[in-house]
Amino acid sequence: MWIEFGLVLLSIILAFCFPDLGSRWFRVAERNFARLAQHRKLSVLLVGLAALAARAAVLPILPIPQPHLNDEFSHLLLADTLLHGRLTNPTPPMWIHFETFHVIMHPTYASMYPPAEGLILAAGRAIAHEPFVGVWLSMGAMYAGICWMLQGWVPEEWAFLGGLLAVIRLGIFSYWADSYWGNAVAAAIGGALVLGALPRILRFERCRDALVMGLGLAILANSRPYEGSVLSVPLAAVFFVWLFKTRRVSWRISLQRIILPLTLVLLFAAAGTGYYFWRVTGNPFRMPQEVDRDTYAVAPYFLWQSPRTLPVYHHEALRDLYINYELDLYEQTRSAGKLMGIWMLRGLSFWSFYLGPLLTLPLILALATVPYGFTWNHFDWRTKFLFFATTISIAGLAIEVFFYPHYAAPMTGLVYIAVLRAMSRVRGWRWHNKPIGKPLTRIVPLTALVLLFLRVFLFNSMTFPNELWSWYNARSVTTYRATIENQLHTYGGKQLVIVRFNPGLQSKYEWVYNEADIDRANILWAWDMGSVANQELIAYYNDRHVWLVDSDEKGPELSPYPTSRLTGALSPTRMVDP
Repeated sequence: MWIEFGLVLLSIILAFCFPDLGSRWFRVAERNFARLAQHRKLSVLLVGLAALAARAAVLPILPIPQPHLNDEFSHLLLADTLLHGRLTNPTPPMWIHFETFHVIMHPTYASMYPPAEGLILAAGRAIAHEPFVGVWLSMGAMYAGICWMLQGWVPEEWAFLGGLLAVIRLGIFSYWADSYWGNAVAAAIGGALVLGALPRILRFERCRDALVMGLGLAILANSRPYEGSVLSVPLAAVFFVWLFKTRRVSWRISLQRIILPLTLVLLFAAAGTGYYFWRVTGNPFRMPQEVDRDTYAVAPYFLWQSPRTLPVYHHEALRDLYINYELDLYEQTRSAGKLMGIWMLRGLSFWSFYLGPLLTLPLILALATVPYGFTWNHFDWRTKFLFFATTISIAGLAIEVFFYPHYAAPMTGLVYIAVLRAMSRVRGWRWHNKPIGKPLTRIVPLTALVLLFLRVFLFNSMTFPNELWSWYNARSVTTYRATIENQLHTYGGKQLVIVRFNPGLQSKYEWVYNEADIDRANILWAWDMGSVANQELIAYYNDRHVWLVDSDEKGPELSPYPTSRLTGALSPTRMVDP
């Protein structure tokens, strides 16, 4: 972050002191860039391909990730379930041994999350036997969607630039591009489709734009439903104001071209989502996430809600997460002072992920160049909507107990609309009769490329062994679980791994996750529940080699379970720290 601050400050100094530096080269490049951007469909395609090519190019230094977070395993379970040709799984025998985070066991065995991310991961496995291929392809769709969305809000050349800036900042090293976590990409795609369809509907009243808006709303409902609904509030307000006050055509045309197709898409999506809920929870109006929270959680999702009754936990690991982490965080929000501190940290988290110093610069300059006496009424409807939608979205995020940057994924498009509109405004700014605006806007993509160059080449060299992390870059993670799993695959046969939980140690939550078809899985993970309960599990799965994983300060130790039939067949092994 300090490197980014330094580069931005240096660029500002150069822009004020040498405003014509490189202007001839920039003019030629911008002229050719604008010509290319005029081909709207081609520029959308190029942005999507750039995202795919860029992430593939850095695979040598940031390879296909290993899942290591609770959410990731839950999404992968849903993908595996879909590839088995079903929407959920029957509750497995001995299910208490397999209880885990963000997975429900009753009334069916399923992920608690909406299905969008699972569909993406399942597509990757179906296409190339690798779920990350689904993430990779969805990243291309996301940035192509952002470029298409921006074309509805800013001129073509700014939209093209905005799509490429999004690729550089979020499409290569952010955890969105290097994990199976959080429905972020699907939600960003949904938000881009909705935001891009709105100005097109208001201008052209085309049926296809209404269908696109309906598709975007359906994706939001099946990725991040709460945050998606928050974003939909200002969209609906603008839509209805236009529909009832500023219509230029008859009601019949609006009904045929906009209202009817949008309603049909939403009804179809609602029926599909309700059917999924019914198969998983037995109730078309009850989300799997509600079942999971009612079963395990104590802390609520929203600040005004009260804690639930303490449930009965069969495993100390679940108690540790839901009581020692979640409930503790909720209790901190009960203090006004601590809540203000939490909001400040969330604001910093949001800012550093989506904007950082570089993309904040145009916003500050746009505010600084507003002329004296400029009032709210001087702004056009796009600026007013942007302010209204951003305010509503931030307020919606603020009342949640928990927060990660991907919670705000539906409003990714709002961020880039604001940045690009600010850049277009600043470009014509003059200071003491010097054309300062042009060099100040030129430094944004140039500095982004410099930061990308540093991240890819310089800070992964032998000269600089410390890697440059910013914008929530993902680290390449090798987990103990994956290392042990690879080792067990070399032994052949079916394995049962009993995990002994040690409170207070890291990497304690990601152990016990299983495939959709538990009984047929080659490797089965279960919690240690004491010798008597363990013997019941071992007796049920009597065709498996039985192992014990015991975490300690030096790392997990894999050894044959004391009562295993493998006495001496395979020697105890201490795993090397990955």
